[in-house]
Amino acid sequence: MVNVLFVCLGNICRSPMAEAVLRHQIEQRHLSDQITVDSAGTGDWHIGKVPHEGTRRILDLHGISYENMKARLVSGDDFGKFQYIICMDKSNGDNVRKIPGGEKSQLLFFMDLLPDEELREVPDPYFTGNFEQVYDLVNAGCEVLLERIITDKLEQA
Repeated sequence: MVNVLFVCLGNICRSPMAEAVLRHQIEQRHLSDQITVDSAGTGDWHIGKVPHEGTRRILDLHGISYENMKARLVSGDDFGKFQYIICMDKSNGDNVRKIPGGEKSQLLFFMDLLPDEELREVPDPYFTGNFEQVYDLVNAGCEVLLERIITDKLEQA
């Protein structure tokens, strides 16, 4: 089983959007029995809350489920469980590295999946309000990530 964790600040906008989008792409490819997806935040303001209204709205628009998703914090246990820990920006990567065990973990940064994009961090729509832009980036990046997982992990199994 390949396990993917997306990380953002509050775990209500970017990372749950990425979780829902990648899960949807995995289901479309009939790979749910081989890949799991989760998301977490580095800040504790929204623990236990459902995704932000803007995230829910854009996912609804695209017919993507976010059922049973609730914000949680990244924990030290995550470093042993997830093969892919993908941070939405550098600040969250820095915060993950401060968690015991995080300093040794191999992190990926989401925008590294989209090297042709000018942006190097996924903008936080909690502050920008631009959930459509984030959805477009997340959708494209998740497609690249899924192909990478299939090539690197599933085809070699």
